[in-house]
Amino acid sequence: MRRIPALATLLVLVAVGFMIALGFWQLGRLREKEALLAHYADARRQAEEVDWPHDDKGQADLLYRHARLDCVAVTDHSSIAGRNAKGESGAAQTADCTLADGTKALVVLGWSRLPMAAGGWSGGEVRGVIAPGPRLVASPPLAGLEANAMPDPADIPNNHFAYAVQWFVFAATALVIYGLALRKRRTP
Repeated sequence: MRRIPALATLLVLVAVGFMIALGFWQLGRLREKEALLAHYADARRQAEEVDWPHDDKGQADLLYRHARLDCVAVTDHSSIAGRNAKGESGAAQTADCTLADGTKALVVLGWSRLPMAAGGWSGGEVRGVIAPGPRLVASPPLAGLEANAMPDPADIPNNHFAYAVQWFVFAATALVIYGLALRKRRTP
């Protein structure tokens, strides 16, 4: 009967321990993501309008809140793939705005089937919902465009439980494979 190889066993056990730790880390991330999504859902339900936040922390804290800003100058127009309020694919029309204090904001003006359909919009007051990016999705839409789909925190994936299960399955698989290898090694 052969002895169990100490170094190989140690390496497998360290790898399995690391995989298990990653599984528990994903479970922790699951709780964090659930709390974040609950915060976003609560923010979405709040009707009180806030001023456009000028710093990164404010923008992250106020995602999905109703907000307003005054676009004093438009520096660029573009369009990105997007959906309208009916779920149809098309182009979300955007404008890079400069605010009175010199900070910048990306505004989603509305939706069109055609790219660059809102190139003539030159600024003004915008009301809407703060979306990840951050960007302000105008509501009502501007520049004669159709309503863009409103940002919804339910669209944010929360697959940390699946990742945790995956890491635990990897750990179990590594143990089974190593056990089979040891068993094969023992048989003459």
